[in-house]
Amino acid sequence: MTIVRGAIALAALTLCMGAQAQISDGVVKIGILTDMAGPYSGMGGAGSVVAARMAIDECLKAECKGMKIELVSADHQNKADIAATKAREWLDRDKVDAMADLTNSAGALAIQKLIKEKGGIAMYSGPATTRLTDEDCAENGFHWMFDTYSSASGAAAALTRAGEKNWFFVTVDYAFGHSLEKDATDIIKSYGGNVVGSVRHPLNASDFSSFIMQAQSSKAQVIGLANGAQDTVNAIKAAREFGITGNGSQKIASLLMFLTDVHSLGLKQAQGLMFSEGFYWDMDDKTRGFASNFEKLHKGFKPTMVQAGVFSSVRHYLKSVAAAKTDDWKVVAQKMREVPIDDPIMRNASIRPDGRVIHDMYLFQVKTPAESKGAWDYYKTVSTIPAQIAFKPLAQSACPLVKK
Repeated sequence: MTIVRGAIALAALTLCMGAQAQISDGVVKIGILTDMAGPYSGMGGAGSVVAARMAIDECLKAECKGMKIELVSADHQNKADIAATKAREWLDRDKVDAMADLTNSAGALAIQKLIKEKGGIAMYSGPATTRLTDEDCAENGFHWMFDTYSSASGAAAALTRAGEKNWFFVTVDYAFGHSLEKDATDIIKSYGGNVVGSVRHPLNASDFSSFIMQAQSSKAQVIGLANGAQDTVNAIKAAREFGITGNGSQKIASLLMFLTDVHSLGLKQAQGLMFSEGFYWDMDDKTRGFASNFEKLHKGFKPTMVQAGVFSSVRHYLKSVAAAKTDDWKVVAQKMREVPIDDPIMRNASIRPDGRVIHDMYLFQVKTPAESKGAWDYYKTVSTIPAQIAFKPLAQSACPLVKK
């Protein structure tokens, strides 16, 4: 009996060592590169690190049992050069296998160029530009949660269909804002709408008075905010100060909104806003369970869709490494397209050849203070946007990985 048990233990040890031998340096290393203290820190930041740790801990109890997994993080300060330099250090010196979050479109595009050269896996849940899965796509780059097309396909489509035909944009002046304005414009025009003008502002602008005054004087029915996070919050506050409440001749449309933005504004100022998101913590028992665990680890905050996307992407990556029995990025990138995405975050999800993770999106409206039943009870669902139509069609893709 002792001999049999010893043989079984030796066989198990040999199998484990064989699998571990396929992991370079004996460890799978994941990096969270995000905005830790700037305008996007609420939607990503430290919360993204928490979400990644949750994904690692969950996998270590399941498919990743026995694996050694390390997590590192850094602040790119919303500067593309810093993002690219840190990512290069991670790949060259620190042997980081995969990077996630990667908030800020300019930084993400720099990283996408880098991984084409050096390898590794990049999973984008924070940036929004569609270029990541269009002309700048990569076999090892995966756009996980939302993009400017899916964001524009929510409020812009709904309001234009409802008769709000004339738009003016207040747009953050870098790749993300430009892409969001363009995608929204295309959708508005497809429904017979018209864009009467736009104005651009710098990232992390503190004073939106002049921008809102230009929008107000345009007499457009809808002032579209093609920005995000703190810029969106500041723009909405300025609009309210100028008397633009949505009850008069002009409406505010936030094309991209996060749970932390609504929390910062408060329901009195945010009520009635419509936008699309890929995740909300109070959708069902699965999302509520995930959000409850996250809240305990992140100072009482519920997760944003970026942070939920970090969890989903890291969890799927690790599951794919375990299935492939290697962290070789070429093998894992292919395995990620084969393994089903199954987590509490996304519904009807799959990965297309261009690296776009498609899944159901949702059109939400912010509740009134009277409708809210408690802390973080902010959204009501207007409609579900099915995965197949929420994102830019492959037929329109300029990605060279897509067969025409």
